[in-house]
Amino acid sequence: MVEPLAQVEALADGRLIVWSQKEARRVYASGFYGKPLGVPKPKDDFEAPLILDPIEGLYLVEEGYIEIVSGEERRSVSAEEFRKIADGILEGLDERYRVYRDLREKGYVVTPGIKYGCDFAVYEHGPGVDHAPFIVQVKTAGEVLSAREIVEAGRLATTVRKTFIVALIIGDEVRFLSFKWWKP
Repeated sequence: MVEPLAQVEALADGRLIVWSQKEARRVYASGFYGKPLGVPKPKDDFEAPLILDPIEGLYLVEEGYIEIVSGEERRSVSAEEFRKIADGILEGLDERYRVYRDLREKGYVVTPGIKYGCDFAVYEHGPGVDHAPFIVQVKTAGEVLSAREIVEAGRLATTVRKTFIVALIIGDEVRFLSFKWWKP
């Protein structure tokens, strides 16, 4: 196992924080992970702690890029322990994490999509390098995607000039379905 890029602290809401600015820059630069605190459009020379959302944190701890510590005694938290914590906080963690991991393994940069009202914003190169061409909503095979949801997502995607993608979990597979508006 490689030496972790950073030691991060677990926060009560499931997010993680990298207090060391040097380590924060290394983690961010290793794949556009996290969001520097108070830095709206970060470059790799920022001077701020880095906040990681639970899905990013789970991925990074499983890959050995970070070590999670908790409490005053700075006890190490395993990936399995952190998954249990995150699962209690985030609805649909397993499905969202599978999609996140799949996209990262395919070479995409994946960030939280909360500002777009979806699960993820997906970049081909990274924030500040290009704009996210895709917004992704995760659904399982048994979930219904209503006509209203499709219209709302399409309007949003068109407004922000992105392709709306539904990531479907079907058995052991992640499939992607994109919606593109067509005018005859």
